[in-house]
Amino acid sequence: MAKSTITLASGHEMPLVGFGLWKVPKETTADTVYNAIKAGYRLFDGAYDYQNEREAGEGIRRAISDGLVTREEIFITTKLWNNYHRREHALAMARKQNEAWGLGYIDLYLIHFPVALEYIPAAELEFPAWWMDKERSVVKTDRVPIRETWEALESVVDEGIVRSIGVSNFQTQSLYDILTYNRRPISGLQIEHHPYLVQRDLVAMAQEKGIAITAYSSFGPQSFLELPAVFSEKAKGISLLFDNEVIQKLSAKYAVTPAQVLLRWATQRGIAVIPKSNNPARLAQNLDVLGFDLTQDEIESINALDKGLRFNDPGFYLPNHPLRIF
Repeated sequence: MAKSTITLASGHEMPLVGFGLWKVPKETTADTVYNAIKAGYRLFDGAYDYQNEREAGEGIRRAISDGLVTREEIFITTKLWNNYHRREHALAMARKQNEAWGLGYIDLYLIHFPVALEYIPAAELEFPAWWMDKERSVVKTDRVPIRETWEALESVVDEGIVRSIGVSNFQTQSLYDILTYNRRPISGLQIEHHPYLVQRDLVAMAQEKGIAITAYSSFGPQSFLELPAVFSEKAKGISLLFDNEVIQKLSAKYAVTPAQVLLRWATQRGIAVIPKSNNPARLAQNLDVLGFDLTQDEIESINALDKGLRFNDPGFYLPNHPLRIF
């Protein structure tokens, strides 16, 4: 059986397959997480932006209380939102998020995007959180260097409320920059990664530097079609990866689902995945993606589907103030 965890640069172990909490409704999150633990999931990927951290923590605490798992068996990733990049705000938010989860510590804490937005007190923040006004027409950046935010994250590791730190949606230039001053290792990089957006150089650079990669939106356009129009526009009319001939053939060859082929393409290359499903059968299937190996030629045939097609792009879905971070 293939190795089911990846060793972070901090020395801690992270499961290769987890459950993503993006788009999980707040009112069902606790039950969803509890059921995912029953199904075997141990890694949960959250963010302040998802607005369901407290409920996810409730589901985990219930599972611990019922004897399904121990805290040590669970791995929590969460993220610092863009309005809290200043040192004092990053420190306060890390403590607030740790308290919301209610599990004593956060396993991996990431800077969500490499862009600072103007500070808004958490109680006043409208969601989706890119916008500064209820009409969702104003976006304001702030002059905060990544270094200030990164060093704040290092401080919360010193405090013991976070065990490992990393970044999300960063490109190689920013990683190289952090590596010129970091005191603690970059343990994780979370990126959009699927056969339509392979990002070979970014993946290669991160892995060369010992930075563990987690892929989000592993199924490509599938993840975005259910979102509001401004976010789903890029995914409309794009052929679903599940229907792709290359994926279909491999699905038939290995007697697995197309989703399992896509997840194995990542995990076989040491990239963690965080799919989400409310369907019990698919929950189990998504977790069971280490029991077969693709050949190198088959991996390359999937790589060849690359279109450089990014769906999570604030340079596109914030038309009044595009943030061209990619």
